Parts: sequence; C-alpha cells; structure tokens
Amino acid sequence: MTDQRKARRFQIRLPIRLVRRGTAPCLGQGETRNLSSRGVLFVVNSLAEVGDRIEYVISFPAGARAEGPVDLYCLGKVLRAAPVAESEGGWGYTVAATLERYEFVRWKS
Repeated sequence: MTDQRKARRFQIRLPIRLVRRGTAPCLGQGETRNLSSRGVLFVVNSLAEVGDRIEYVISFPAGARAEGPVDLYCLGKVLRAAPVAESEGGWGYTVAATLERYEFVRWKS
C-alpha cells in the first residue's frame, strides 16, 4: 500500500496546548506525534470532536540559533479523534487536525 499523503510527515514530539474549540475556550494539553505542512497528529487530555474548528499552540524549545523558545499558533479543523489505545498507555485522545493558518511567536529570554 502506498502513502497517499501530499505532505511529508516528521515524527516529532513537542508540547501542544488546545486553547479554543469553536468559540469556546479549551485547556487541553498534550504532545505531538507527527507534524507536516498540512496537519498534525497529537495526543491530548481533552476530547475534540470531528469537524470542530480548533486553535492550538505547539511549543518549540530554544535552539542554537533562536534567542528563546518559539510558539507556533495554529488554526485548523479536527479530522479524526479517538481514545488512546490501552496498548499505548490508555491516556487521553489521539487527534488528527489540519494546519490551515499559523503564526510564529518568539519569546525573548
């Protein structure tokens, strides 16, 4: 079976926060599993429903060239959501979401 994805996925684990579902504030926290230019797969402690418009923030640590940590503020839509399997720890929900708009915000140390 060939991969039909249009964008390359990078297996990367970074902190993620859900800050809004639709028009309601949301305080979900978790970790990314993979990331592409078109979307993200993550595990989070609060459920997002398929079709929900969401706002989320991915935090990148300070690197050799960065003056400090960088947050990626994103807007997208939930494509899939399911409880995490018991074999994977059974904690939270696995969510796949689009990455439709984004903005980088750099925090000075």
